Amino acid sequence: MAQPADDPVEVKEWAGRYKGVFDEGYEAIRPGILRRQKELGLLPDNTQLSAINPHGEPAVTGPDGQPWPLLDTVRPWDDLSADERRLFVRMAEVFAGYVSYSDEQLGRVLDFLETTGELDNTITVAVSDNGASGEGGPNGTFNEWRFFNGLPTPTELSLEHIDELGGPTSYNHYPTGWAWAFDTPFPYWKRWAGYEGGVADMCLVSWPAGIEARGEVRQQYVHAVDIVPALYDLLGIEPPEVIKGYRQNPIEGESFSASLTDPGTPGRQTQFYAMLGQRSIYHEGWLACTVHPPLSGWGNFATDAWELYDLTTDRAQSTDLAAREPARLETLKSLWYYYAGIYNGLPLDDRSALEQVLAERPHGTPERDRYVYYPDSAAVPEQSGVSTSGRSYTIAAGVDIDSADAEGVVYAHGGVAGGHSLYVKDHRLHYAFNWVGSNLQVVDADREISPGKHVLTAEFAASGPSTDPTMPGAAGTLTLYVDDQEVGRENIVTQPGAFNVVGDGICVGRDDTSPVTSDYEGPFPFTGGAIDKVVVDVSGERYVDHEAQVRGWFMID
Repeated sequence: MAQPADDPVEVKEWAGRYKGVFDEGYEAIRPGILRRQKELGLLPDNTQLSAINPHGEPAVTGPDGQPWPLLDTVRPWDDLSADERRLFVRMAEVFAGYVSYSDEQLGRVLDFLETTGELDNTITVAVSDNGASGEGGPNGTFNEWRFFNGLPTPTELSLEHIDELGGPTSYNHYPTGWAWAFDTPFPYWKRWAGYEGGVADMCLVSWPAGIEARGEVRQQYVHAVDIVPALYDLLGIEPPEVIKGYRQNPIEGESFSASLTDPGTPGRQTQFYAMLGQRSIYHEGWLACTVHPPLSGWGNFATDAWELYDLTTDRAQSTDLAAREPARLETLKSLWYYYAGIYNGLPLDDRSALEQVLAERPHGTPERDRYVYYPDSAAVPEQSGVSTSGRSYTIAAGVDIDSADAEGVVYAHGGVAGGHSLYVKDHRLHYAFNWVGSNLQVVDADREISPGKHVLTAEFAASGPSTDPTMPGAAGTLTLYVDDQEVGRENIVTQPGAFNVVGDGICVGRDDTSPVTSDYEGPFPFTGGAIDKVVVDVSGERYVDHEAQVRGWFMID
């Protein structure tokens, strides 16, 4: 069985397969990729490559003179230093190794189905959810969560972590140049709903027992929402209109099952898009879209320029026909507003990534000032747990220590990409705040913990925004307590946004997935005693009688 891909040995093996493949740079490899795509019949022979930085250099401005977001540009390969090229090449090698590793794991599933005799009778659908991702920005990053916290990543910072890329201490992401190359021949990348680089993916369908076609290519326009109705169609299932008394929303997709047997079957005629402030509409081979960088905060949507492309002859959107076909463009713009009314496409929203993360939205649990977590439970996802960003908070745990050698994680939230942890090690209480994977801030107790019942507390009192431009967030004082005794105090800065909304949730008695700090090896379970519960308070109050308030949560005499 293959080992986890975050094993450094595995990273070396998988990424090593691509040594030298990307040395020429992202601009140089695109012609070869397009040539192979044409040879496979995936694209017409007249398809051209999109240009670098499709809408100009960073000097281009939007409404009210706001600059074009640097996040959505590609740095020409010739402008990079030798160290930057070395970094960018390694990022591509690691990603390619990861894709190959993922393919092998899918292959293991298919191999298992074959050994059970069920492969021929299994419908397999493989599709990406978007184009190659651009969250790495023009420089790439060793920690993608810098992007979601509104933080750029200088190449100098990533170079310090180059040997960690793909390993357990990184959350790396390649630069936009590779996103553009991996989306050959299209312009742009994920988040750009108006361009093929953001939305065009292959969809692979296999069902040996039910589909005669083998290795054939179809060019019909389909959308991800069409997959479910196609499966229903293939299986002869009529979806119920009511489930457990609840009337179901109509399925918005259209089945493409007929095209699997008849290449001449028409594809989807119209498809509406709205995402992060962008707009586009596909209709009968034509696509109209707005020039509006996602997450830009530009606003002023009424001033957006619209572009028009004939995808039947120009898949790479190399020629804007808006000026030549004004009537057609107006028709498609009207269609966009029509479908926006049907599919809730308004209001438009182009807030930044950090603003999106911090935005008020329905929560997985009711909002409250105090959250209680227990040991031996599954990790709580960040979307459903307490948010400590930008505020004062108190983490208090009731424990019963029955051994002088007790140790382990009491409470952890987040991991190598950012988070905080309260833990016991070497007979003392410790608190670590990992600021976006870049700055580990530690508060250590100045005395040992004795066996018995205790309340272990980390209390952060926010004093205001950080004055350090390299570390935005809430500044304040973190104080450690064992019962009513202060045992440690340091000034720290908490990170501006989320730790990680897709993993590394809230844990009590261990640190799942990836460790917050290198001071221990995860999951570092709590041993030598028992944890009653952990209370996280975000009411913002400063406790005058700390002992009475906190110990009252645990009903400890």
